[in-house]
Amino acid sequence: MPKLVKLYIKNVIIGFCIAAGFVAMLLWFNVMNLWGLISQSSDGLLAVFLLWFMNGIVFAGVQFAWVIMSMAQKDDGPRGGTPVAHRFEPAPVRAEAVSGQKRQLSKRR
Repeated sequence: MPKLVKLYIKNVIIGFCIAAGFVAMLLWFNVMNLWGLISQSSDGLLAVFLLWFMNGIVFAGVQFAWVIMSMAQKDDGPRGGTPVAHRFEPAPVRAEAVSGQKRQLSKRR
């Protein structure tokens, strides 16, 4: 099996394990009375499974993306960009009202 597929499967398993821990903590701490809702429902196991599965998809994707992005090579040389060598000062701007606007404003008041 290729290395990338092994890496993907490993990180998907890790993501689903993290999701299991997350769902267990949601139920343990009874967030938003979730344990009460699940324990009183006849479809509680289905709700727990769906909660775990949907969070597992998200956590597996994040886990795999994190591992792939951390594999990037670090540059040893200087980083790009320009040093800030400018001082920004506000430019004075004269604002004058047009003579027709002065009359219209005085009529409205």
